[in-house]
Amino acid sequence: MPIEILMPALSPTMEEGTLAKWNVKEGDSVESGDVIAEIETDKATMEVEAVDEGTVGKILIEEGTEGVKVNAVIAMLLEDGEDASALDAAPAAPAAPAAAPAPAESAAPAPAPVVDAVPTPVNGQITDAQSGDRIKASPLARRIAADKGLDLASLTGSGPYGRIIKRDVENAVAAPAPQAASTAPASAQMAAAPAVEIDQDEPLKPFGIPAERYDIVKADNITKISAKRLTESFRDVPHFPLNIDCEIDTLLDFRKQVNAAAEKEGAKVSVNDILIKCCAMALMRVPAANASWIEDGRIAMHKHADVSMAVAIEGGLITPIIKDADRKGLVEISKETKDLAARARDRKLAPEEFQGGTFSLSNLGMFGVKSFASILNPPQGMIMSVGAGEKRPVVKNDALAIATVMTVTLTCDHRVVDGATGAKWLAAFKQFVEDPMTMLM
Repeated sequence: MPIEILMPALSPTMEEGTLAKWNVKEGDSVESGDVIAEIETDKATMEVEAVDEGTVGKILIEEGTEGVKVNAVIAMLLEDGEDASALDAAPAAPAAPAAAPAPAESAAPAPAPVVDAVPTPVNGQITDAQSGDRIKASPLARRIAADKGLDLASLTGSGPYGRIIKRDVENAVAAPAPQAASTAPASAQMAAAPAVEIDQDEPLKPFGIPAERYDIVKADNITKISAKRLTESFRDVPHFPLNIDCEIDTLLDFRKQVNAAAEKEGAKVSVNDILIKCCAMALMRVPAANASWIEDGRIAMHKHADVSMAVAIEGGLITPIIKDADRKGLVEISKETKDLAARARDRKLAPEEFQGGTFSLSNLGMFGVKSFASILNPPQGMIMSVGAGEKRPVVKNDALAIATVMTVTLTCDHRVVDGATGAKWLAAFKQFVEDPMTMLM
């Protein structure tokens, strides 16, 4: 019997994913351990290895298919001695949302929808009133069809519920038009626009923006999941910000000394690496701040400082974790952050490397941002936003002086970290930043 290859669950919470790429094709021989496909989850692209050996008999889910449910059959593997006839009983491809392919020029058109009458263009356009309810087409598709002299009743729609969209009209071959209606300049511009599925009535019509003035791009899984979770966090978590200024001249000198010693190991410690260590040590000093809210009314008090660091990747943000950062040296933290950041940008992180964490750190100082407040990363109770270090006037011993000052903002989940606890944590963090030698005590 052919072996079913199932959509794997790459994390405990994964319910569906995108089959990003096949590394094999039908007829290829595979052995156990071969990488046969790449699956895109909400935060990373993971490689899928073959468990059994055999010949790829049938691929049921095409590349780029979204919303493939966990444990759905995505391909069939023929065992040794089996041929294609063994696939007769293979399951059909499971229904899953997928991007509609562009209509092939050689494909035979499907039966045309039944209409009472063929609408006649008025001033080069077909109105909704004339079209009736039996032909589903976007207003933009109607205008382009009118410009090209196409009969919408002869077209097959590839949009939702069979709706005729711009792509269907542009890929259709115009029949000899009985009329010679003049084309308005605006319509000509829209007909020459890039082949992107744009409908005037969705989604920007309420703002009065003409369709030719924007493009619609498809959000990937990372962007969609991030948008959903950030919306839930900002809406549902009672949060508040606390900010404080830290002088970092001593920290910068400390970094030079550390790098002078770390050079022998081929490492270079960044300011962000030191800040991760400071955050972890502050969490250990103020354990009440190292907490997470559990929706059933309980609070998780974490025993370790697992610091998530925000890394910008194409299409969104990901937060790989420096686990037990309070127990690690700066050189070890430096090597780990560089490795995690590089693999995060390549979307090669394992789920356990970015899921979890007890605290998050987001640093935009390298972009010159003076201060900002981040949205909480549930279920974590706090996230710290780090601004740029800059020369500022300060008062020391009742005299004006100049120091390098960095503003940090701590966003707290008020359910687990109240104002007093957040302030105590910031005070501990500030002490470690302004006197980093105390982290070694």
